Amino acid sequence: MLYLTCPNCGPRNASEFRHGGEAHARPAVPDSLDERAWTDFLYMKQNTAGQQTEWWYHASGCGLWFLADRHNTSNDVIRTYRWQPKAQPPASNDTDHTAGLPAAGAP
Repeated sequence: MLYLTCPNCGPRNASEFRHGGEAHARPAVPDSLDERAWTDFLYMKQNTAGQQTEWWYHASGCGLWFLADRHNTSNDVIRTYRWQPKAQPPASNDTDHTAGLPAAGAP
C-alpha cells in the first residue's frame, strides 16, 4: 500500500490524494508559445523510469497541492514538501547596503 505524507496532515493512505503529474518548470512567457509548444508543455511528459518529482493534491484532506520525490518503479516516496518559489535576483537598480561594512564578527 502506498502512503504519502501530506506536509499539513502527516502520513495518509494514497487513496486520499490525486496525482497531478510530473513537476516541470512553467514557460517564462506562456503567451509567446505557439500551439504546438503549448501542447507539448501540457501533455508531453518525460515518463522516465526512476526517481522523479511529482505534483500531488490532498483531495480528501486539507486541499494542499504539494510535491513528492518518488521512485516510479518501486513506488518508494523519498520525500514530500511544499512548493517554494525560487529566489529572484535583486533588480539592477538595487544597491548593496552592506558594501564597505565589516563582515559579521570582524573586529
